[in-house]
Amino acid sequence: MTHPPGREPPQEGFGPPQEPPQGQQPWGPQQWGPQPGPYSGRPGPYGGAQPGPYGSPQPGPYNSPPGPYGTPVPGPHNAPTVSYGSTGSGSGGSGAGGGRNPFKGKPRATLAAVVAGLLVLGGGTWFALSGDGDDGDRAGREAKPKVSSSGPAAPSGSPAAGDSQDSRKEADGFNAVRKDGEATVEWLHTNDMDLPGVGADSYGPWFAGDTVVKATYRQVVGYSTTDGTKKWTFPLPAEACVAPAAPTPDGKIVIGFKGGASESAACDQMQMIDLTTGQGGWRKEIPEAPGAYSILDVTMAISGNTVTAGHTGYRVSDGKKLFGRPPGDCFPYAFAGGAKLIAAEDCPSGRAGKQLHQLQELDPATGKVKWTHRVKKDLVIDKIYSVDPLVFSVKHQEDGGRGVFVLNADGTERSQPSGSDDQFRMDCDDSAEGVVPGGQPTQEGCIGVVAGASTLYMSTSYEEGSDSHANAIVAFDLATGKLKWRATSPDDRMMTPVRMEGGNLLAYLAPWNDKAGGVVTIAPTGGAPRTLLRHPASTAKIETYVFSQKYAYVDGRFYVSAGSVGASDDTAEKKLKTMIVFGE
Repeated sequence: MTHPPGREPPQEGFGPPQEPPQGQQPWGPQQWGPQPGPYSGRPGPYGGAQPGPYGSPQPGPYNSPPGPYGTPVPGPHNAPTVSYGSTGSGSGGSGAGGGRNPFKGKPRATLAAVVAGLLVLGGGTWFALSGDGDDGDRAGREAKPKVSSSGPAAPSGSPAAGDSQDSRKEADGFNAVRKDGEATVEWLHTNDMDLPGVGADSYGPWFAGDTVVKATYRQVVGYSTTDGTKKWTFPLPAEACVAPAAPTPDGKIVIGFKGGASESAACDQMQMIDLTTGQGGWRKEIPEAPGAYSILDVTMAISGNTVTAGHTGYRVSDGKKLFGRPPGDCFPYAFAGGAKLIAAEDCPSGRAGKQLHQLQELDPATGKVKWTHRVKKDLVIDKIYSVDPLVFSVKHQEDGGRGVFVLNADGTERSQPSGSDDQFRMDCDDSAEGVVPGGQPTQEGCIGVVAGASTLYMSTSYEEGSDSHANAIVAFDLATGKLKWRATSPDDRMMTPVRMEGGNLLAYLAPWNDKAGGVVTIAPTGGAPRTLLRHPASTAKIETYVFSQKYAYVDGRFYVSAGSVGASDDTAEKKLKTMIVFGE
């Protein structure tokens, strides 16, 4: 069976840890090594070091150079930085409905959780996952030209008269042939930028009132949510290279960009922008991490009026430094933003080649530590799926086995989900944050998992070789870790949890064959999905090939947005759809 780009089935998982963490019950009888699964023997898309978007390999958290304690330094492309841009806990990604950009070197990584023959650990379950995009080491920082740090910049240009007309004209063409009961196409956006040969990552979308904003290559652009008209354009001195998943509550964002024009220039500059007006604020250089940690790529997260860049926190409103590295021997290699600020830290383990990880909740205004949770030896923190409630995954350093843990508000262990023999699928953006629930309209990072107030929702994979892409969403009780229910997707389409919506789970149905995409809701008690939006059949093809998809549901509109843009030539590049907006 032929799969479109980014829709390949995951490879098999590997066995869980061969020795229980300290204080837990011994492992039960189990086969070690690769677990049998529907994709046995099939090479995974991320089996080795992948080329970076500019010809150099990108870092992975478990393939990195030695750290200052003799341990590999975790790379932030898979580091647990949580994307607070999510409207629930979910995150848009290529695995749910869109292709991976075949011309972009920083693809989303597919995590396939094979749960055939589970290992039980003190009442919890270990999931064996594979294909997590350990991409190797990156080139060091180069001598670079300095970028001007002059005062606030203003947005350039004014909306072109044809922007709205072209967007609406194409949308009207689809609407003219839509069938009864199908959603309307509100507007579409086609790439209008001349991008480098390998393409570029696209950050956002972020929302502020009636403006939706995206950052791609050297531009940050605000569009009207009503008709897609360009409201403002903010030029960056060099290529955007990192951004938080969500803005501050008052609509401010801080975007990282390169310190020079060359492909190997370091991502070491940042610019504050007002999303409503497009006006620029302060601009600063991102400080380099000390010692061996200088090889880490920069990650960013926003919590309240604080943005973290690298290992330092700044006040978004005026750029004032609020805190640096916390005291002690541990180093924060990534932050998770949103309702809480969570630091993932690497600590000296005293064992050559071994890592020791911990999580800390910090006061965003001061950096003061509220609590510390250290994971057991031989485990490393892999992804954070939610900061409130706090849900994260760990990975065993030897065997690659993974487990999911839930913490209480004080950082103590609450539960470990278990009780399913499904194969779960999550698609993770190696360059972005993870997933966070609660009231925000966009997603970024890992798709396929949502954490509500009392329930964790995870999506399963479809069966390879089948003419159907039907799968299920499985719900776990956060208090006990026990399985609550499972809901099967309709019409042979893959269903992916996106966010919580009024107590219900909102999920995306990916296009498949002649069936278009759509949006459904599932009651907190489970049951059959109920249709919210049925996308027009005429848009199925273009909806499928929006690369590295991100999703947002805001004010009755569902946004399918590209996370990367690039094509084999300039002509094809200018035909790429980068955003499709559906309405009721």
